[in-house]
Amino acid sequence: MVKKDNRPSLPSELYTEEYFLTACEGYEEWIDSEGEHLSRRLKSAFEVASVEPGMAVLDVGCGRGEIVRHCARLGADVWGVDYAEVAVRMTRDLIAGERADPPPGAMGVARADAKHLPYADAAFDRVLMFDIVEHLYPWELHQALREVWRVLKPEGRLIVHTAPNQWYDAYAYPLVRLVRTFMGEGDRYPANPRQFGVAVNEHVHVNEQNIVSMRSTLSKAGFASKVWLDSPPQNRDEGAMLARLRHVAFNVPPFNWFFEREVFAVAWKP
Repeated sequence: MVKKDNRPSLPSELYTEEYFLTACEGYEEWIDSEGEHLSRRLKSAFEVASVEPGMAVLDVGCGRGEIVRHCARLGADVWGVDYAEVAVRMTRDLIAGERADPPPGAMGVARADAKHLPYADAAFDRVLMFDIVEHLYPWELHQALREVWRVLKPEGRLIVHTAPNQWYDAYAYPLVRLVRTFMGEGDRYPANPRQFGVAVNEHVHVNEQNIVSMRSTLSKAGFASKVWLDSPPQNRDEGAMLARLRHVAFNVPPFNWFFEREVFAVAWKP
């Protein structure tokens, strides 16, 4: 059991339309195609879910709604929930604008807290938690996972994607920054890894995971799981020595536990 600490939930007002269009995973693909094409991360996580026609799917933290639509187009009946009013509006607008009439699967969206899902016990074949784990304090995540346990069918699956890998930020990033500084690229690598890329994550990432903590968190909520790491493609031409070092860092345990940047999990009721 994870005890509640004194930190309140992040206010939903932090998640504005600007956030979903400039920071939330997949925003570039959203702007280019209004979610018709998924980002590499979202596509990878969605493929793991193996959504099939006739399934009932719940997307927790549905954001702009593109995953809801992708599920429905595969013939699943899908519901999205988000506690940000802007996300619910964006998802509702996307559903209303769906060109297939009717779409192969039903779609719906509700404003709800992940810690209190408004659905019956054992209602879903798949529950998706893509890039939401890092936004929930440990006590919140535990409660949300217990709710997922409740609404998941006995043979159902929970699919998780979260980033960044906590161990990358804590241990690998300082080394990467040091090497890049020696190469004359240090100005691109701030001392705080949370300020690298999307700086707003410094304020909304409150519970980043590593391969061990993710497995432990799922276990404490009652799940059996498979947890693994992945990383963006390293398509760089920087010489044979760096190529060999990069291959070791991203492919050989235990080095890849620290250098790979994303955490994936599939969990089920044992």
